[in-house]
Amino acid sequence: MNNTETKNKSRTAAVIVAHPDDETLWAGGTILQHPSWNWMIITLCRASDTDRAPKFSKVLDILGAKGDMGDLDDGPDQEPLAKKVVQECILNLLTGKHFDLVITHDPAGEYTSHLRHEETSRAVIDLWYDKRIFTEELWTFAYEDGGKKYLPKPIKNAYFYYDLPVRIWKEKYRIITDIYGFNKDSFEAQTTPRAEAFWQFPNQCQARQWLNKGGTKK
Repeated sequence: MNNTETKNKSRTAAVIVAHPDDETLWAGGTILQHPSWNWMIITLCRASDTDRAPKFSKVLDILGAKGDMGDLDDGPDQEPLAKKVVQECILNLLTGKHFDLVITHDPAGEYTSHLRHEETSRAVIDLWYDKRIFTEELWTFAYEDGGKKYLPKPIKNAYFYYDLPVRIWKEKYRIITDIYGFNKDSFEAQTTPRAEAFWQFPNQCQARQWLNKGGTKK
């Protein structure tokens, strides 16, 4: 990724994730490195979480982003949600439907496995394909954990892969530990990637093909 070409170019970018903290874990460095972009971050779960919701609001301020939260079921049983329910949640939360860039989860998620991550990715790709949201390009997070053999790590042969400057990673880590409050021994803190990676899709057909193949796991 050529940050020198894009850092000072203003873009409208939407980050659509399942949970508050996903935006920081998987794309926080990218957001922090592009302060001139107009960021919209939405999370589909935890709006009624009295702990996580106010923390997400603080994170939006740090990232210089606008955002909103949904309240889809995120209980421990993780029952599948109807595609229409997930799609309507996204459409209701987005301010505007036209963006230069949309970033979301991979169809396979970032680790093995989280159903809400996978459902969010599928919903975003289908909405783009059906022309219910519009974007010049779509990026999906590119991380994998080898089937739970190790902590999630960025995929080096993804379309975009880049190491974060130390100061950017430290700020990203601070958000995870100090703002979201995850213990330094937690999965989230230990996972916080020092590099970020994304798959890029310039059109809906390529994204739909990726979705049908199952994303990263294939």
